Amino acid sequence: MKTTDTLKNIGLLIVRIGTASFMLTHGWPKFQQLISAEEIRFGDPIGLGPMASLILAAFAEFFCSILIGLGIKTRIAAIPPLITMLVAAFIAHADDPFSGKEKSLLYALLFIALIVFGGGKYSLDSLIGRKKGI
Repeated sequence: MKTTDTLKNIGLLIVRIGTASFMLTHGWPKFQQLISAEEIRFGDPIGLGPMASLILAAFAEFFCSILIGLGIKTRIAAIPPLITMLVAAFIAHADDPFSGKEKSLLYALLFIALIVFGGGKYSLDSLIGRKKGI
């Protein structure tokens, strides 16, 4: 493997684990709220109802982040959080100044990069593929 390939794969590993770790800090509280016995208090930015919105956000930010961090179906797993970040930026924070949308848009860019480039060589998918001889 060439040095440039190695650096690219190390970069993808850093982006994958970093993005997943940061997103988990947003997804974990949503997951906790989802499994608690308390009344659901969550926004309804696209009209599905607070419970459905919370389930979708928790799935995207918590479960998909775990998959991304491990490098399992990275491209597919990055789609739900990308959609969630676009909804956050352009619907939930539509009336906010750019600074209120900035974090969501930065996450969206990272998820787009992961969709385009995948999980890289240092992912569980790659490891499983190598063991199978793919």
